[in-house]
Amino acid sequence: MTTTRWTRRHLDLIEDDPATTAPLITGPVEPALPGFDLWDMWPIQEEDGATALFDGRELWMGLAAPAAGHPEDRHDVARIRSLAFDDGKWVDLGDVFPDGASPGSREWSGTAIRRADGTISVFYTASGFRGEERRTFTQRVFEARDGVHRELAKPDPRYFLPADQIEGGPGRILAWRDPAWFRGRLLIAASVPWGDRYMGAVALTDSGSGNHPLLVADGINRELERPHVVVHDGLHYLFFCTHRQSFEPADAAPTGLYGFVADSLEGPYEPLNGSGLVIGNPQAQPDQAYAWMVLDDLRVVSFLDYRGPVDRANFGGTVAPLLRLRLEGHRTRVEPC
Repeated sequence: MTTTRWTRRHLDLIEDDPATTAPLITGPVEPALPGFDLWDMWPIQEEDGATALFDGRELWMGLAAPAAGHPEDRHDVARIRSLAFDDGKWVDLGDVFPDGASPGSREWSGTAIRRADGTISVFYTASGFRGEERRTFTQRVFEARDGVHRELAKPDPRYFLPADQIEGGPGRILAWRDPAWFRGRLLIAASVPWGDRYMGAVALTDSGSGNHPLLVADGINRELERPHVVVHDGLHYLFFCTHRQSFEPADAAPTGLYGFVADSLEGPYEPLNGSGLVIGNPQAQPDQAYAWMVLDDLRVVSFLDYRGPVDRANFGGTVAPLLRLRLEGHRTRVEPC
């Protein structure tokens, strides 16, 4: 497997282009989960990547927390919530796991797969430890199936830094999280050492002890979050998202969805559109959405983040308007859904 490097040379190719700029989100957006903040969503998928249907409707999962206090505090109490998407409307189905079932003090992002036997595997991040008196930022990857939670894919210390920090916060912690299942393997948001700093990476693992860096941000970005792969027209498209403040230097590129393309899962990969930028937030609202996920039918889901200063009054905390991608080899175009 070849490790692809994302470099400053690629970022220098980013330009103000409608093909890679999200439409400005204006006006009110109805909350999908009234009384709760909702973010980082994913559907239950079939093993071939298609969005699964249950009696004609899609079932989704996302992170949820009571809509109170500062929005950034939601990560400290996040639980995975289940929702149905039926005829354009969202229906709350409650927490995915019973109280005390998951091994962390909170639950972070992942994916879910309907197996051939009809059971559901939920791959997710356990942050901290159940019952811990002091909050930590340790991250572990788990699969939950038939009520059993099993840890998978510990980071190989030859390549990755352990995500075992005590102190931290959004944008200031190492990563071993956001597992995305793809044909029996997992893609995981990871961190690699870079002198006295760290850089974001995407790990590819067989769910056991073997994991390797598939993509590394070569001195330009600290967090490559929610990596996932979509196969289209015989090509493998690797997508992830990152914040503008995670670049080095900050604001070197916009908050957005980024992507690479290869002939096979193991690469080597080339950046889409030359730079890697697939969907960037518009300059008028540089933080309007985040946590994009591209589905097999090329719909793109994200959540409404901040349309102004970082405070409760400007936080969306719900599903952003859906987008759609057009993929044409190494080029992409974003369109309203």
